[in-house]
Amino acid sequence: MGLGTILMDIISPLLEAIAPFVPGDIFPYFFPMDLFQRAMLAALMVTVVAGILGTYLLIQNLALIGDGLAHVSFGGVAVGIVLGSTSPLWYALVFSITAAILIHEMQSREILTGDASIAIFLTGMLALGLVILRLGGGGITTDIEGYLFGNLLLIDEASLDFISLICLFSIILLVILRNGLLATAIDPISARIQGLPVQTIGLLFSITTAAVVVSMVQVVGTLLVTALLVTPAATAKLVGHSFKSCLIWTQVFGFSSVMLGLYFSAEFDTGSGAMIALVAAVIFAIVAICQIILQSLLRPKDNL
Repeated sequence: MGLGTILMDIISPLLEAIAPFVPGDIFPYFFPMDLFQRAMLAALMVTVVAGILGTYLLIQNLALIGDGLAHVSFGGVAVGIVLGSTSPLWYALVFSITAAILIHEMQSREILTGDASIAIFLTGMLALGLVILRLGGGGITTDIEGYLFGNLLLIDEASLDFISLICLFSIILLVILRNGLLATAIDPISARIQGLPVQTIGLLFSITTAAVVVSMVQVVGTLLVTALLVTPAATAKLVGHSFKSCLIWTQVFGFSSVMLGLYFSAEFDTGSGAMIALVAAVIFAIVAICQIILQSLLRPKDNL
């Protein structure tokens, strides 16, 4: 019995109990289904970890690294599928972690800037995946589209165990590194002077980011990872006044995006990943517009 199965045994009775109170014509009927329960559990776990990780990424101006590693993971998925693997996400994990290490090393050794190395891996590995799929004879099938744009129906028991383990280890590592990670994110030079292992912390953070990105692939897809990794954190940054408050607001906006995205995708029969990304963007736009309006109303008028 894997970790995902244990968590399913805990969450299943809760989802079945709240099903009668869920609004909608179609959405409530999904709650008793094992397939939907796995999808819901995976989406919520990924949202928690992505929210924490995204807050640190914004501080370091590394928002694009999630998108880059997601494209790298697609190359790994393509290789796994062509080789006949039943768990292509393991290939994606190896590819993504390797790319994260290489990007970190090239940046730290000043061989290339972070943006340049991310761009090279992003385009190169996405192209590799597409070429391998074409040469392998499969092309862009329905399953491949699920990895590109997200498909919660792809989450079986093995995938749920995989996502659960990644989320658990990522949270544990982020908790252990939280003080050093925040110090290096704000001022790496000062952190190095204080004796913190900046290089090691950065490398572990890169590996954690790569693993979390792979866990998000089946939820929102490789092309839409930024929707959960960056958008809720960016929205929280508009209303949060401290790092702690940003972390809390990120979870609020992340959960809202996932739940509303799943609801609208069920009611309007659209892709879950695309709808989650759209809802996250709409929430950001609403918060940004409201903040601009409030600032214009509260700002004292200039004396004429």
